[in-house]
Amino acid sequence: MNIEIVTPDTVIFEGEASLVQLPGIDGSFEILNNHAPLISVLKAGTIKIILADKNTKTFDIKGGVVEINHNKLMILAE
Repeated sequence: MNIEIVTPDTVIFEGEASLVQLPGIDGSFEILNNHAPLISVLKAGTIKIILADKNTKTFDIKGGVVEINHNKLMILAE
């Protein structure tokens, strides 16, 4: 799936991933390839991304919103 993480200042990540772990307001959740369409609010925490090459990246956020549709994941984060 294609992932883009955007802050008010810049795009901090763009790339392909096989799994994304997110800090939802009701608890952590994961998104895999071919996930159903979803919009959710994020709380302060860490985004963990497992890249297509099996490497891991993490990003700390203060909150935000995530949308997934047609294998495109967009995270608007603070």
